[in-house]
Parts: sequence; C-alpha cells; structure tokens
Amino acid sequence: MEELTHRPVLLEECIRGLRIRPEGVYIDGTLGRAGHSREIAKRLDGGRLICIDRDQAALDAAQDGLADYMDRVTLVHDNFTNIPQVMDELGLPGADGVLLDLGVSSTQLDDPSRGFSYRYNAPLDMRMDQTQPLTTAQVVNEWPEQELSFILSRYGEERYARSIAAAIVRRREERPILETLDLVDVIKSAMPAAALREKQHPAKRSFQAIRIAVNDELAACSQAVDAIIPRLNPGGRLCIITFHSLEDRLVKNGYQAQARGCICPPEFPVCVCGRTPAIKMTPKKPILPSAEEIKQNPRARSAKLRIAEKI
Repeated sequence: MEELTHRPVLLEECIRGLRIRPEGVYIDGTLGRAGHSREIAKRLDGGRLICIDRDQAALDAAQDGLADYMDRVTLVHDNFTNIPQVMDELGLPGADGVLLDLGVSSTQLDDPSRGFSYRYNAPLDMRMDQTQPLTTAQVVNEWPEQELSFILSRYGEERYARSIAAAIVRRREERPILETLDLVDVIKSAMPAAALREKQHPAKRSFQAIRIAVNDELAACSQAVDAIIPRLNPGGRLCIITFHSLEDRLVKNGYQAQARGCICPPEFPVCVCGRTPAIKMTPKKPILPSAEEIKQNPRARSAKLRIAEKI
C-alpha cells in the first residue's frame, strides 16, 4: 500500500540525529504518513512513541500504517505547539527525542479534495486541522487587500503580490472565489506573460503563502523551539525539518538563542546574569538531502534538518 512505500524526507539523517534508545520516550509531532514514526517505533523495546498530528485523517491512516507497533505508540490529535500539555496529560516528565517535519504533507497535497494543490479543482480549504474555522475561502474573500498583499509577499516571496491581491479583490467584488482553479485563474491574470512562461507554476508561491496564513504555520514554528526544549531530558535531541526559508530562519534563531550562554554586556568584568546554554547544535549547519534523495523525491529539494541536543 502507498503508506508503506512512502519514503519520508531525510529519514536516515533523522534516525541518526535522534540517537534512539530502545527504552526511550520519543515524540513525532507531525505524524503525516507515519514514515518517520515507523522507523522510530521499530527501534523501541520498552520505550514509547507519541505521534501527534493536527490532521485527523493522518491519525486514522496510522492505525494501519503503525499496526505492528501500536503496543508502543500513542496517537494524539493536537498541534505540535502543545507538546508540553500533551506530555502532561500523558504523565511524561521528559522526552528523549522530538521530531518535527514542518509544512504540508504529501497526503494533503495529493488529496484533491483538501484544496492544497493548484493542479486540481477543489473547494478553497487548505486546513491542516479540519476542525479549525478559518479556511482559504475566507482569507481570499474577506481579508483586506493590504493584508493579502502582505502575506503573498512575506510568506510566498511573490514578486507580483500587489497585483495579485488587487486582482483577487476585483474578482471577489464580482462573485466569490470558491474553488482552487478559480483562484489560479485570478493569479495568472495578474502576472505578466514572461512570468507565466517560467518553469515554476505561476500559482505556487501564492498558494504556499495562503496555506501558511490559514494554518498560522510561522507562529507555530517560532513557538516550537522554546516550548519543546525545556521538556527534553538531558542528552535528548530535537530534530526539525523545514521547507521554507522563513521557517528555517525561525528554527535557526531559536536554536541559537537557546545555545547562548552569558548575555551580560561585554564591559561587565564578571557574569551576573547566570545564564548557561540549554542546548548545543549538532551540527551547527543544517543537514541537506542528498542528490540521490532529491532525484527520487523532488519535494525534498528545499528540505533542511537542524538538530539540537539538550545539555
């Protein structure tokens, strides 16, 4: 079946980075198709794996994908930003490793009905958690033009953000924009001919930006490091995979802040803040997918893995 043949991004690198102990406690905060979770679970003997996902569909599918390991797995419907609360509810004082694979999952992209893809027609949705109220249709049809322009530029790094935002507002004044291909048409109408001939699909950046806004992905990313590191056991590892430069920058800055020791002004003769590093970055630079992995899975091209170890 597809779930069992799906190969997650940077799999070997994540497993090495987590340094899994058979009796340890591990958390996969972004279960997805459970590819990473299967590899973690099969290495446990007396240990425990907590699998968290915002998407109930991922948890439902995991009942089959992790069937051989359910004696050591707990499935939780939640956001990875709530990992400390989940641990408290499960009576877990600390974790030996946490993995986050950020961004949209292949399952969500490949399901036309979810509205994540600009290649299929579907209702404008893009919610990772389908119980949340905000949808893409609301963003596109209700948000002010200035805010639309901002998210297209900021989250999608779209050169024609202003033109696209203006085109969206003009179209919705005529009739609501309710389906993905309607939105694609509006985006295309606002771009010059030269941009439409580029290799990348003209709607890719805009769809990415709106998805990030709908799911509040950058806020979740910025909160994750500070929330999770205090709950790691000494020597525990936090592995985060990002696919967007803004996300990677947030993770990098979060790690650097936690790895920093004394913050006293340089002119102070002795430290008075008493601050010590909480983590060390191992390695300091991100781990990238190999050329072979990118060849087998083009979606891995922009992936970056950063690993932090609790001191």
